[in-house]
Amino acid sequence: MAKRSLAVIDYRQANAASPLLPQPSIFASNGWSHLHLEVFHQPEFEIAEHQHTMHVIAYSPISADLPASSTGERWLDDQWCCERRHQGDVAIIPAGVAHRCNWNTSVQFVILAIEPILLQQVGQDWVEGDRIELIPQFMNQPDSLIQGMISTLRDELQCNKIASNLLIDSLKTTLAIHLLRNYCTVQPRFSNHSNGLSRSTLQRVTEYIHAHLHQDLRLVELSAIAQLSPYHFLRLFKQQLKITPHQYILQCRIEQAKYLLQHSELSLAEIAIRVGFCDQSHLTRSFKRIVGVTPKQLL
Repeated sequence: MAKRSLAVIDYRQANAASPLLPQPSIFASNGWSHLHLEVFHQPEFEIAEHQHTMHVIAYSPISADLPASSTGERWLDDQWCCERRHQGDVAIIPAGVAHRCNWNTSVQFVILAIEPILLQQVGQDWVEGDRIELIPQFMNQPDSLIQGMISTLRDELQCNKIASNLLIDSLKTTLAIHLLRNYCTVQPRFSNHSNGLSRSTLQRVTEYIHAHLHQDLRLVELSAIAQLSPYHFLRLFKQQLKITPHQYILQCRIEQAKYLLQHSELSLAEIAIRVGFCDQSHLTRSFKRIVGVTPKQLL
């Protein structure tokens, strides 16, 4: 039999799903490495059969302004299910799998697309890359961890907070591990790395952080310094210092800002840029939240 020719949705491209949907998305991420988030609000519709180049999580968001549930049908890899979709439910649509669905009412949903290479990079210590295969899941059960990550990513997308890229890198790693653990055909074998980071490795990383506070530090570059995968680095760093790299960098920026406030003639706006905040208002908000007073009140 001839293989069916399916439409392809590639979320690496702008407005990738628009040809198959009645309405364009409300908003979408741009420039996130290996990850894409897009929010849709659609009338009652049916999408033609297609496949994705990325792994896709479809999520029914939790909101008092949306219906508590809706119904519809979904076809995944030639399997059919009549879904009763409650707020918080997720569907897992692996890359390359034939998929179509319909909704019986107007609906809002979130698409979180993940590059297959991300799972291979994170899982390289435990699973051979060609054995990483996600199990298709219909939208009939919630996943609290995915729910929390999508909520955080959506907030980052809308607010563009300080150290956004570092937080997104951490979330990407956490998401990849969660998928490998819970939605993969082959269960990975995780090592415990009980010895933690060596003193010299931790010193190299922290010295790099202090020397580059003015830059947009990313988890992938810090883990490369430690010569570890991002997952192992994130876990061992927190094990050693009791806080995440994101939290440590924020603390370092605040301490450096305090020093410059008291020992330099720089303006508050200049200090904000010098220590890696987007602007003066970002510094002031973070400073008050952590120190308890604004920078001007400290003087």
